Amino acid sequence: METNSTVSDLIRAVIAEIAEKKGKDIVSIDLSTIDGAFCAAFVICSGDSTTQVNAIADGIERGLREKNGLHAWSVQGRENSQWILLDYGDVVVHVFQPAVRAYYRLESLWADGTLSRYGENGDLQN
Repeated sequence: METNSTVSDLIRAVIAEIAEKKGKDIVSIDLSTIDGAFCAAFVICSGDSTTQVNAIADGIERGLREKNGLHAWSVQGRENSQWILLDYGDVVVHVFQPAVRAYYRLESLWADGTLSRYGENGDLQN
């Protein structure tokens, strides 16, 4: 896995792009201390419609590519845009519609990780 500062920088860049597109209920989960975790962190947010979920995912991809020269290793879920996953290696981004997010409850599934909440402007809340 990459260094903590690189992972933290990537998380901040992702959150800034989410905030730009008015993503809601933004959280990151630090998974770096969990044995068997396949990445260092998740970033999770919600969009109110398929249009907003797509816009958030597009904004993340475009912003990271243009500002940081980063490309997602994999993108999944564009077919129905209820849950789009963007895999950046050490950071995996999940953009959900609220009902789908509530159903999968990733925050609960990865409760052993350290959860951080962000305001809609991208500022750390806790």
